[in-house]
Amino acid sequence: MEIRSYSKYMRISPKKAREVARILPGKKANEGVALLKYIPRKAARMLDKTLKSAMANAENNSNLSADDLIIREAIVEEGPAMKRFRPCARGSAHPYKKRMSHLRITLTDEG
Repeated sequence: MEIRSYSKYMRISPKKAREVARILPGKKANEGVALLKYIPRKAARMLDKTLKSAMANAENNSNLSADDLIIREAIVEEGPAMKRFRPCARGSAHPYKKRMSHLRITLTDEG
């Protein structure tokens, strides 16, 4: 059985979030929470929240034990980007994007 959890419109660029998400697949869910706890990055806190949500979904909706769950995939998709401008020389402006991410974690109870 597969259990999914989504966090949408998270204010972090997908590239930065993927660096942290790469370590998760294949690990036990409890082990993943422990790993993310000691990674000092914003993406780790966001992925931790999504992973805990997936574990709670598994326990409450599917009556599965959190100890048996394995992280099947941790995917970071690109969300919309807010377009902003920064003032620069001679009254002109340089555009830049504030990127957002959609986080998706899938848990499975099969080893």
